[in-house]
Amino acid sequence: MTDRDLVHPPSPTTERHPSDLAEILERVLDKGIVIAGDIKIDLLDIELLTIRLRLFISSVDTARKAGIDWWETDPALSSRAARDTLAQENAELRERLHALESRIGPEELSAVGATEERSPQ
Repeated sequence: MTDRDLVHPPSPTTERHPSDLAEILERVLDKGIVIAGDIKIDLLDIELLTIRLRLFISSVDTARKAGIDWWETDPALSSRAARDTLAQENAELRERLHALESRIGPEELSAVGATEERSPQ
């Protein structure tokens, strides 16, 4: 038996190339992949807990094509969404304040030291 007989070339199925992994990742991000599962806990045929897990892995562009863009409107993830939420809340509070002030007469407003007409900032 020679040294040549002892050395076996690696089988093509176990050999991994970085380009193959990169191609797989590119395909997953380009097309997207969905993983779904349910966990159910029952006790004596009484459902106690159900957890539904959904995982969608894709690129941002693919997610947008699928109609998923929640990260753009979540104030915890988007500074623009946080500013928009704060501005909307501020406008609603100003409207409520104006409505309350319009229900109170000018005498009562001056008695509590409120200004006649507040201009929105």
